[in-house]
Amino acid sequence: MEANNSPFKIILGSSSVARRKILAEMGYEFTLMTADIDEKSIRTEKPEELVMAIAEAKADAIISKLHATDRQEKDVKPTLLVAADTAEAIIPKFPTGDYRKDAEPTVLITCDQVVVYEDTIREKPSNEEEARQFIKGYSGRHAATVSSVLVTNLKTGIRKGGCDKVEIFFHDIPDHIVDNLIEEGMVLNVAGGLIIEHPLILPYVKQVVGTTDSVMGLPKALTERLIKEAL
Repeated sequence: MEANNSPFKIILGSSSVARRKILAEMGYEFTLMTADIDEKSIRTEKPEELVMAIAEAKADAIISKLHATDRQEKDVKPTLLVAADTAEAIIPKFPTGDYRKDAEPTVLITCDQVVVYEDTIREKPSNEEEARQFIKGYSGRHAATVSSVLVTNLKTGIRKGGCDKVEIFFHDIPDHIVDNLIEEGMVLNVAGGLIIEHPLILPYVKQVVGTTDSVMGLPKALTERLIKEAL
């Protein structure tokens, strides 16, 4: 889907349904691409550094795909990459030849997110038992989400990235709610098994210090700012 009224195009480098929904809510139309990377091979102790590094790796992978296509279609319009982590490794791998000078820019957005609980980084649960452990741990306590967004202008090579953190406080979560969430299965596909907008868990969310869109994986204000800066 190409943006009808924007002077640039957008590629969302994510398979997340929530991120698609948020970007559409922001009024953008976009193309989807995914990055096939081994996220577990990227490790660092600081959550902000981790989500940025993974977003950069996602951007790298997508740019490699675009690079391969670029060799075949020399008149493809440039693309702006928004990757939800860091961007430095991306630019050198994407050619910005003279034929791109008069083309409209495109944005590629890639993102990543982790949950921080008692100073421990939590990614997607590896199985149902770990998901159950994650959710039961939130009962009566609190956790934080750390989300990254990386925006790369594929026409100019300019990239901008940043992180957003949200604190979430919970009431006690009954065991049957945890069981129902595990049975449904959606919590297995998100960082920390945490979906605060889910109808089952929402009544047990005591306070959110930050925005729900950030918890869902794509902070709107940060994304808008990074797009403007990259352009």
